[in-house]
Amino acid sequence: MASDHPDILELFPALKQLNPVERERLLKEARVLSYPADARLYHENQDCTRYLLVLKGSLRVQKLTDNGREIVLYHVGPGQSCQLTNSCLLGGRRYPAEAYTETEVELLSVPKAAFRQMLDQSSALREEIFTSIDDAMSDLVRLVEDVAFGQLGHRLAQFLLSHSQQNPRLEITHQELATELGTAREVVSRLLKEFERNSWVELHRGSVEIIDREALSGI
Repeated sequence: MASDHPDILELFPALKQLNPVERERLLKEARVLSYPADARLYHENQDCTRYLLVLKGSLRVQKLTDNGREIVLYHVGPGQSCQLTNSCLLGGRRYPAEAYTETEVELLSVPKAAFRQMLDQSSALREEIFTSIDDAMSDLVRLVEDVAFGQLGHRLAQFLLSHSQQNPRLEITHQELATELGTAREVVSRLLKEFERNSWVELHRGSVEIIDREALSGI
């Protein structure tokens, strides 16, 4: 049962604003769901029937374009709700994209009816949901600007730098990089080879090692 999970109230503080009776009723309807890595959580055009909060692990939301390319819209980690799910629940629409787990994931799943009731009763939840949708719109505008107008070499360099702050060797494939950047694998491979010729990175099977952070920062 959801109420047995030790971290729910810490990760989901909006629940604390509900009176104990309503909170207990909601937690009885909610379920903690577990998924393995690389599982599809929902697909495009699927009905949106539940509120999703990540308790453990991470997932990514991505869009498949008409020409078969994938582009990552955003990632969701512990204590965060799925922004697209929030928007679809409020608007009564189907999912326009798909979501996959990146690691083993635990989710708090709340049925739509219970979610709407909770939304009516908790100002903290309303603020959280509206803020998440606002953030999602801002992120989406930046993503469109990057894809439409940004130089891909610069975007690739910035991605490598931002994701290698703890470890200079980033475990990621060329296809995964292409998906993150919304381009073709061949384009990413060509750029990485150029980076390697300039001694900015070293390429390994399934990973990229950052050698010259200063040079990459200047691209």
